[in-house]
Amino acid sequence: MKRLILASILMLSGLPAFSAPGGGFEASETPPPPHKQDSGIKGSEDAKESTVKMAINNDRNSWVTLEGNIIKKTAEDHYIFRDKTGVIAISLKDDKWNGQKVTPKDLVSISGRLTKEKGNTVIQVEQIRIQ
Repeated sequence: MKRLILASILMLSGLPAFSAPGGGFEASETPPPPHKQDSGIKGSEDAKESTVKMAINNDRNSWVTLEGNIIKKTAEDHYIFRDKTGVIAISLKDDKWNGQKVTPKDLVSISGRLTKEKGNTVIQVEQIRIQ
């Protein structure tokens, strides 16, 4: 009974009670052109926005949060992410999708750590959210 009540509270609050299976990338849509990518978030004028261009120059193991589009799947857990400043490789494991279906048209926010692999910068994504 207690579990049923807890599950009901979580469902009503909008929080996921359990990790939803079946999320992932669907390449069926065309991403918007880079100049059309806007985060839609309005803040103070002095707020700094993280970008792919900035992330590439960060140190290894830096934590970054970026907004843009996943435009292509390149391997099992590897994708190309693009914002208005450039592209970067990301690694996104199945358990991080949380049931979300993402297409190239979807503006997403990703957060993770930078790694340097064979001279390439890759973001190991820990969280993804559709904006």
